[in-house]
Amino acid sequence: MRTLIRDVRLFDGERSVPRTDVMIEGGSITAVGPGRLADAEVSGAGRTLLPGLIDAHTHVFDGSLAQALRHGVTTELDMFCLPRILGEQRRLASESDDVADLRSAGTLATAPGGHPTQLLAALAGTVFAGLDAPEIEFVSDPAQAPAFVRARLAEGADYLKIVIDDGRVHGADLPAMTPDVATALTGAAHDAGLRVVAHAITASEVEIALDAGVDGLAHVWTDLPPGDPASRRLAERARRQEVFVVTTLAYFEAITAQHVRTADCARPGSSANAAGALRDLHRAGVPLLAGTDATPFTPTHGAGLHRELELLTEAGLSPEEALAAATSVPARHFGLDDRGRIAPGLRADLVLVDGDPTRDITATASIVDVWRRGVRQTR
Repeated sequence: MRTLIRDVRLFDGERSVPRTDVMIEGGSITAVGPGRLADAEVSGAGRTLLPGLIDAHTHVFDGSLAQALRHGVTTELDMFCLPRILGEQRRLASESDDVADLRSAGTLATAPGGHPTQLLAALAGTVFAGLDAPEIEFVSDPAQAPAFVRARLAEGADYLKIVIDDGRVHGADLPAMTPDVATALTGAAHDAGLRVVAHAITASEVEIALDAGVDGLAHVWTDLPPGDPASRRLAERARRQEVFVVTTLAYFEAITAQHVRTADCARPGSSANAAGALRDLHRAGVPLLAGTDATPFTPTHGAGLHRELELLTEAGLSPEEALAAATSVPARHFGLDDRGRIAPGLRADLVLVDGDPTRDITATASIVDVWRRGVRQTR
């Protein structure tokens, strides 16, 4: 069946086209441009067609992928999924067009007793009901790195996630991964052909990650005040090393709100600091990938990414730059060559919205239709 989306404004992942037609046939985009015959037509008048959105930092649980797709997120890049549910989530993403597609780091690497063990313990009895112990494998010695990476390959990991976090931003005092372990894990992952993404949320932790040679950062740093020269220097170093950064401003907004509610305002993980770091990264020309750190709590899967896009524009990105951060940029940096843009031959992962999000980013939430691999979702 051929479906034509007619007379639509187009953001193709990189640039805008005021008015065109887009043809879908099977699971692919077959043409962009006027003058096609179709079996079915969808009106694009007053609407904008976007590539399916990609959330570059999530944590997937039962129901997450379906929730994401309802909000136009057609791919989630998971940064730690519990082993007991990962296999089923991969199966759903592969076999069903009613959920978002999935790539995952599988099991993350952290120091013994390190982040996020304190969170798993605190959440026992919620989504973690039935767990006898946190499902995390610790790495404390560089010699363990090759075996850890082999285990992730056997698990089907698409990339490696390492955690360098002393707990300060979370109001804790935690063991943190040492520089020699971070370097060994990064080297072993690169030898195996895996990208490495580091959770590091203070400037000193980011320095360790950059020294180790990681490919990307899972968060902006959040312990330096806006305008701090050290933040600008760190952003310039990230650009020189060609490191990408996942933004997660919605996550820092959520934990800042929690600190305000508990009158615990002394922690360094403020949303203002995170926005300041993002502005420095943007000015330096570092590739920015929109991500939320979505969980079953907050930020939420799908809806959280629309809030992330608002926060990106508030921090200085243009609407088109924010849209690229949630489409073509993560696709490029995670090797997803079949999506993230609207062009003939690519997957028909698409979102049709009312209005023009290239002028008003909040229009991304006004969803009319979603296609995942060419299948139009029931709304």
